Amino acid sequence: MATTCSAKKNIQGHPCFGGNHHKNGRMHLAVAPRCNIKCGYCSRRHDCANESRPGVTSRLLTPLEAIAKVREVMASEIMGPIIKVIGIAGPGDPLANEETFETFRLVGEEFPHLIKCMSTNGLLLPEKIDLLNELGLHSLTVTLNALDAQVGGRIYSHINYHGQKYTGAEAARILIANQLQGLKKAAEFGMTIKVNTVLIPGVNDAEVPAIAEKVKELGAFVMNVMPLIPQADFAGVTPPSPEMLESVRTANERIIGQFKHCRQCRADAVGLIGQDMQFAKASCSGN
Repeated sequence: MATTCSAKKNIQGHPCFGGNHHKNGRMHLAVAPRCNIKCGYCSRRHDCANESRPGVTSRLLTPLEAIAKVREVMASEIMGPIIKVIGIAGPGDPLANEETFETFRLVGEEFPHLIKCMSTNGLLLPEKIDLLNELGLHSLTVTLNALDAQVGGRIYSHINYHGQKYTGAEAARILIANQLQGLKKAAEFGMTIKVNTVLIPGVNDAEVPAIAEKVKELGAFVMNVMPLIPQADFAGVTPPSPEMLESVRTANERIIGQFKHCRQCRADAVGLIGQDMQFAKASCSGN
């Protein structure tokens, strides 16, 4: 398991893990359309050029299109010098898409100096972590919203796992077990790990301290408590106020480091956090 000192060294250059987000940028490659779980707060119906949230992309890329886009951005006099990280964060779950692994292979062959990063729900993490390690994955984000399966059953309506659909608490129990097992194995490989937790008032707010304790124990380096974006099944839920969010983060800092600069980026974000390049034009369908 990576030590605290080595973890601090590893995040240099990564704007989403505590590195300098004013100077270092990231490039998300939208090569992973399929997802294997249904989160109650997730909506991927919208495809809008002026909308910024997880699950949104102006267009999907094949691995070959993705590496061509990396070449284009890295050749730019403006963007090339600031891009330090190549990330895959959707718009579905990267581990449910073979395109993810081919894209990382192509990036590693042509741009070995770039940090490879991935964000996942963690359902397939135990069975894919060896391959990710072989591909040189440096940084891993796992979205973990509950430890209690009953709470998880309120957040996830179902999962599709090895050809079978599970619902409610049964689905959450499988998902949570795999998230924790995969996170532990990633830490044993020395990966730098961030855990995202979507703060849903009245649903999982009481779970957050326990999540922080558990993921710290398993080897996570930093935690990112993100406010709910009211949509989909949680469209009628009031998101946490800035004061509530800050209070939860401050309490969590006694347990594990907190990442507070997250902007809940699109699946095709490119550039500095909060200062992304103009996205390709897309219709705002579904609004």
